[in-house]
Amino acid sequence: MQLKPEQLETRLRKQLDPVYFISGNEPLRVLEAAQAVRDAARSGGYDEREVLTVQAGFDWESLAASAGSLSLFAERRVVDLRLPTGKPGDDGARVLRAWAERPPEDTLLLVTSGKLEPAARRSKWLQALDTAGVVVQVWPLNAAEFHVWVQARMRRRGLEPTREAVAMLAGRVEGNLLACVQEIDKLYLLRGGGPVDAQAILDLVADSARFDVYGLVDSALAGQAGRSVRVLQGLNAEGIPVPVVLWALTREIRQLAAMAAVVAGGLPINGVLDQYKIWGSRKPVLEAALRRLPVVRCHQLLRQCALVDRVCKGQAAGNAWDELLQLMLELAGRETLTGPPELEQAS
Repeated sequence: MQLKPEQLETRLRKQLDPVYFISGNEPLRVLEAAQAVRDAARSGGYDEREVLTVQAGFDWESLAASAGSLSLFAERRVVDLRLPTGKPGDDGARVLRAWAERPPEDTLLLVTSGKLEPAARRSKWLQALDTAGVVVQVWPLNAAEFHVWVQARMRRRGLEPTREAVAMLAGRVEGNLLACVQEIDKLYLLRGGGPVDAQAILDLVADSARFDVYGLVDSALAGQAGRSVRVLQGLNAEGIPVPVVLWALTREIRQLAAMAAVVAGGLPINGVLDQYKIWGSRKPVLEAALRRLPVVRCHQLLRQCALVDRVCKGQAAGNAWDELLQLMLELAGRETLTGPPELEQAS
């Protein structure tokens, strides 16, 4: 039986199947789905667990032997087979098919795997596991699904996020599920359960105990040159690569240029911000930038982004961090530096 990850717990509450196969390239969701199976098995009296990891030289006959062996200490057990590559080979395919065709009594087989290639998804061994039990394939979440997942995860932790808070957190972790869970846990530990708005995300997630790229972007857009310099210095000290910082600045400047063009066409700034679905807490920042930077200036800043990119790649002379500082100061509306940048003294 093919199930989606979100359908698995409902199935587990109804019954335990003899075989579970869980695969995908979202490690957190694969891990949590497997843990749900283990927890349900434990509640169902499967008190013993044998873990087997398939690696170079793995003896598939050890799995076949497990099917015929009985435990001296428990009547029921889980055989937890880890298949990182998703490729069991000929021997593994034969053993898995044999197990699925005659699942041993009082033994539950749980197989977790990396992402399957198309050929593996059509294989006879996977079809046999599907017929014998449950197959869960975990696919990457698209943007809309990720927002839903973030909201559900926050609510499960006892948080009640606004729509803006969900969007901000989703944007800051960029689809990284593990990072998202860590930020949610940190948010809960710092402030407990209850309502969470976008400002809480800004205060307790984005800038918690570290300078971050998004803080740099917002500071520069707001015209806070001094703080922008300090944040840039922090990023440099943390060893954040220049391309990561440049990507964030370029993305923001590109959107700013598009919005500035609409403003130049006669639409009021507030109307443009609504058109681009800018959430409330960021509207003052972008409004300040749009009043300060006409579309021509935005295009000049984009050309500077291209220069920084060439310096990073060794295609133009200069120091990438120096060029990045010049770009950031101009975005913030300050004069550029003519000598070596003194980050601590800039204002």
